[in-house]
Amino acid sequence: MEIKLINIGFGNFVAANRIVAIVSPESAPIKRIVQEARDRGMLIDATYGRRTRAVVVCDSDHVILSAVQPETVAHRLNLKEGGSNDGGA
Repeated sequence: MEIKLINIGFGNFVAANRIVAIVSPESAPIKRIVQEARDRGMLIDATYGRRTRAVVVCDSDHVILSAVQPETVAHRLNLKEGGSNDGGA
């Protein structure tokens, strides 16, 4: 089985098959998820001190913070999975 890696910024990669969700960090429920992951020691901060723009939730209960927009991460994920880039037409 081939492991596909997705670039989440600054040379950091996540295994594509482990991603459950890619969300914006703005809402209160997502902020709660991030705080709970921090308390459990399951938070990975890959922002290099920059503003968090995307929160990646994994099937292992790890939560990863990225400084890249969620749309950008999702686009990279679609490209890796062989998704079309035709704009949905």
